[in-house]
Amino acid sequence: MHFKLNNVIPAILADRPSVRISGIWGQAIEWKKGDFIKITAPSGTGKTTLVHLLYGLRKDYSGEVLYEGKNIQLIDSSELANLRQLHWSIVFQDLRLFPNLTARENIELKRVLQNPIVRVEQIEEMASQLGILSILDQQSMHCSYGEQQRVSILRALMQPFDFIILDEPFSHLDNANKKIAAALIEAECKKRSAGLIITDLDKDEHFDYQVSLNL
Repeated sequence: MHFKLNNVIPAILADRPSVRISGIWGQAIEWKKGDFIKITAPSGTGKTTLVHLLYGLRKDYSGEVLYEGKNIQLIDSSELANLRQLHWSIVFQDLRLFPNLTARENIELKRVLQNPIVRVEQIEEMASQLGILSILDQQSMHCSYGEQQRVSILRALMQPFDFIILDEPFSHLDNANKKIAAALIEAECKKRSAGLIITDLDKDEHFDYQVSLNL
């Protein structure tokens, strides 16, 4: 399982000088299952755009994004849905929780999209690790942003994946909670021999990265 980027340049960034010095835009890159990849970039250089390209949400770019040799732009909607349910998990920067559902219901939605690979009781075990056990039955709209980030992380761990894609997932967590969340994510990735792609504003030591790139 692997992603390949061949000379990818988003249309909205094509005229920006930062593209010419990017370690990703306009380059030939391959990321393999099991690799931990860190992408560091200041605001406005395309971190979220990259995440959306990898997840098949945007097609406004030149070059190719390939997964298992298939051009993501040309994959039909049913195959793309299958990839998102069984092979790619994601934590969006804007989280995309359902505000009227409880934290538990948001998490459970991902768990039951396919044959569950996480037991019901593990939800509370993981929530306890992340310090969100007490808010599981609150509507997500009433949770703090840091709590919502941890709910989103837990939700992403409910489904099968070969890659987990994380867009600034720890931005509202203190250092102690960042370490706890990173340890849980890493344990689940190792259990599944999965790859991790994470974007952030700064360098960090949350994971043992095999690849570190500046966008």
